[in-house]
Amino acid sequence: MTKFTRRMALKATALAAGAFASALTINVSYAEMTKINVGALRFTSHAASFVAMERGYFKEEGLDVEFKFFQAAQPMAVAVASGDVDYAVTAISGGLISLAEKGAAKVIGGALMEEAGIDGQKILVSDAAFKAGITDPSKLDGKAWAVTQAGSSFHYMGAKIAEKEGIKLSYKPLQKVGAVIGALKTGQVDAWSIVPHIAKPLSGGGSVHMIGNVADYVPNYQVTVVFTSADNAANKRDTTVAFLRAFSKGAADFNAALVDKTAGEAAGEEMVKLIHKYVYTDRPYEKAAPSIRNGAMRISANAALNAASVNDQLDWFKSEKLVKDTITFDTLVDASYVEQK
Repeated sequence: MTKFTRRMALKATALAAGAFASALTINVSYAEMTKINVGALRFTSHAASFVAMERGYFKEEGLDVEFKFFQAAQPMAVAVASGDVDYAVTAISGGLISLAEKGAAKVIGGALMEEAGIDGQKILVSDAAFKAGITDPSKLDGKAWAVTQAGSSFHYMGAKIAEKEGIKLSYKPLQKVGAVIGALKTGQVDAWSIVPHIAKPLSGGGSVHMIGNVADYVPNYQVTVVFTSADNAANKRDTTVAFLRAFSKGAADFNAALVDKTAGEAAGEEMVKLIHKYVYTDRPYEKAAPSIRNGAMRISANAALNAASVNDQLDWFKSEKLVKDTITFDTLVDASYVEQK
């Protein structure tokens, strides 16, 4: 039997005290984490946030992140303005611009973008439309173009295509991306445009066909932006900068693995597996992986914002009377956070 000496007792006490101190340090550190909600869509284009979460970049910045998922851009903008969501990534919409005009929201950076040489968003038509001879965008005159809401990015893209082709489109608001996909497959609408990780699998099934590229009509398009509440932008600068740093690290990893492919094949495979935790979760990895790779468009380095593209979008929204004429770039954007290009 081992004799329990006074020295052993002192050692045990010291070890226990050390363990308690260690636990206390962990708890204090956790208590000091800033809790934030981040809005996202289950798209590959939102991968920077997913990577920042999975690789601990948010935690390194002292951020305890919970995702809130949406099915369209405008509801996300409303959630940020109301405080239900702290930071989000989505397309510029009429709703977001109007909330910025009311002093409720601010764009603080850029995210997904069209870039020459990188496969981007596709123009799709239903099988019925394709069989009726609509094999390129110039033949869409008078046809039904799907949008989630009036003033959405889908509305903007359709209008830019129509303007360049000298045609008119009939816009059909269907509220959610899932509803648009169903309507396109069944021929209830004629055409739509969407990111490649959705477009390519749809076109492979025979009920939908790709007939063009959005980049041919909207070059260097700043497809999505990073935004927050006006209060966060003005009064929570440390948290906002921390979010952007973590987000930018996630974007850099994503670009290296799947866009530039400089990180190597193993890193690419690891990245696809990471994204699959959030995108196409209802499919087995083997079926989801090709679609995720197909969606690898550029995410702006360091959340840089293409100011020219943002201004073009603002001009269009104003020309359509979807937002007030008095709204300016500075109304929408807090340019103090990130580089403009």
